[in-house]
Amino acid sequence: MEKIIDKYLTEIIALDLNSRPTKIEPEMAEKNANKNQEWNKWFPIKSTVTDLELEELEKEIGHKLPLSYKNFLKYKHFYELYISECSFCAHPIKTWRAKIMEMIFDGYPSEDLIETGRIPFANWSDWGLLCFDTTTKSENNNYPIVLWDHETYDEFQFQYSDFESMIVELDREHEEQKE
Repeated sequence: MEKIIDKYLTEIIALDLNSRPTKIEPEMAEKNANKNQEWNKWFPIKSTVTDLELEELEKEIGHKLPLSYKNFLKYKHFYELYISECSFCAHPIKTWRAKIMEMIFDGYPSEDLIETGRIPFANWSDWGLLCFDTTTKSENNNYPIVLWDHETYDEFQFQYSDFESMIVELDREHEEQKE
């Protein structure tokens, strides 16, 4: 999983897509950057997320998270990560938790997602969200991934068997699209 994540973060930098029109946290910002420029470059860095922080997050959302997703959060900090049609929730060094909480609780419509046991963690193209489906019993909280479509708010479509399988499948789909 780490090799796939590195592959796409490296691609973002190679394509010069690692810029934002907002302030970048100093640890992730381009060194010696012009402070007056409109767009600021960011670079992925090793994650500082701890097990204790993840336990607190789980308590706050009311659900345990899959180990593979926790390992994902503990691997790298980034502002953007795209693999195929999937755009992961921003994971900057100091505000990663706020970004996740915003996606889970402040997104539209939270009552149709978290309150029904679906935990959003990524956007799907420009029309949906990928969610952990905690309504399905699974070993080690290794929930299946479902797709929620903005147009059909009360339906969830099975997408992937678990988070790690999803990463591998997204990479495969992306490579097939390039051919």
